Amino acid sequence: MILVTGGAGFIGSNFILDWIAATGEATVNLDKLTYAGNLENLVSLKDDSRHVFVRGDINDRELVGRMLAEHQPRAIIHFAAESHVDRSIHGPGEFIQTNINGTFSLLEEVRAYWQGLQGEEKAAFRFLHVSTDEVYGSLGPNDPPFTEATAYAPNSPYSASKAASDHLVRAYHHTYGLPTLTTNCSNNYGAFQFPEKLIPLILLNALTAKPLPIYGDGLNVRDWLYVGDHCAAIRAVLAGGRLGETYNIGGWNEKTNLDVVHTVCAILDELKPAADHKPYAALITYVKDRPGHDRRYAIDAHKVERELGWKPMETFETGIHKTVAWYLDNMGWVENIVSGEYQKWLATQYGKG
Repeated sequence: MILVTGGAGFIGSNFILDWIAATGEATVNLDKLTYAGNLENLVSLKDDSRHVFVRGDINDRELVGRMLAEHQPRAIIHFAAESHVDRSIHGPGEFIQTNINGTFSLLEEVRAYWQGLQGEEKAAFRFLHVSTDEVYGSLGPNDPPFTEATAYAPNSPYSASKAASDHLVRAYHHTYGLPTLTTNCSNNYGAFQFPEKLIPLILLNALTAKPLPIYGDGLNVRDWLYVGDHCAAIRAVLAGGRLGETYNIGGWNEKTNLDVVHTVCAILDELKPAADHKPYAALITYVKDRPGHDRRYAIDAHKVERELGWKPMETFETGIHKTVAWYLDNMGWVENIVSGEYQKWLATQYGKG
């Protein structure tokens, strides 16, 4: 079996569902269940013995060590992280604690576990660390996309904490020989994403006729990666990635934030027209830009395609249509997750309007 940290979050839960469907191999899921962790994401595995859930913190070294000894995983997939830039601006401490200290604690326990393995089990073991393109900083409009050789230049507490965790993983490979792999992905979207992120936020605000907040001029560019494609890429890296290497995973879909919002609005106009028949795009509202807002991210994903044969299956147009349709079909999930915590966050970030 494999051990997944942060497996009740957006990408982690999608990965577990994808992993079990694709491989049938059991997973142990360690998740702290902070605001963005949601076991409803995994309700389809409720009675499935291939999914074992443990609520806990990666900083709890005693718990992690006990889980490793009990379940003897052949690989660790490390998703657990605080991941929202705006939250890191308001409260960076939690990002340092989880993303840096937590990764260190996990690496220490995994190193001890791996060193105790023998023969083929030790040779086959892998630690795969899931990170972000934000560690590379910001690109100009005509700059080439990030490659695995791009120098790190994080610009937010979130991206700085992820950069630090990447460096720790690299160091544990080069210093101790721990068989690590690192992936740096672009912006994910898809089912089960907590509605603080752009696409679900815009979608849910539109459905309730609330303003659609866009930072600055809306022309910040991101590369958009459908979460199902990301899961497939992680499986490919785990199976065939070279030890100690980094693989950039992107969707080859550079879009401005404004383009994304207009696309979501157009799909909603088609699938669920507003009661007053006005286009949802009429709700777009520009708000003050956030501090240190990176202008452009773009991933060069040629390495993972060249070495491992992976490339995204979804275009942005097909993936975003699937995503909007999923939210419309799963409004019960949405209503359960839109909690007091979420409302408090919205008030902090965007005001009460």
